[in-house]
Amino acid sequence: MDRKQIMDIIPHREPMLLVDSIEVQGESATGTYRVKGDEWFLSGHFPGMPIVPGVILCEMIAQTGSVILLAKERFKGAVPLFAGMTNVRFKRVVRPGDTLTLKAYLKRLYGEIGFGTGEAYVGNELAASLEFSFALKKGE
Repeated sequence: MDRKQIMDIIPHREPMLLVDSIEVQGESATGTYRVKGDEWFLSGHFPGMPIVPGVILCEMIAQTGSVILLAKERFKGAVPLFAGMTNVRFKRVVRPGDTLTLKAYLKRLYGEIGFGTGEAYVGNELAASLEFSFALKKGE
């Protein structure tokens, strides 16, 4: 899926759409994002030494994972909300020019509450990993 196809599934829009492409394989998804250098979150983090904030890496992973469920008719139109993050680890700095590979795995789903894991890589180097929980809120 390209950005347009992703926007047909998830509710995120500019400037918060943080994935360029996504491929879903069953209960997992792999996404990509190329850090261009002009992103809003880089301007103050840090002047003269732009680094993608860790929380943004977590959001990128979550957006990748949200497609796993929101592409299903049952959850169409739902809004994915973070419920928690645990075991968050940052292993590598991500800078402009880096291309991220984002991996998300759905582990359990109880009704509209889910649990997953994810990683972000630059090449073969792990940049971030986390376990997360989320709630799917139906549109109002």
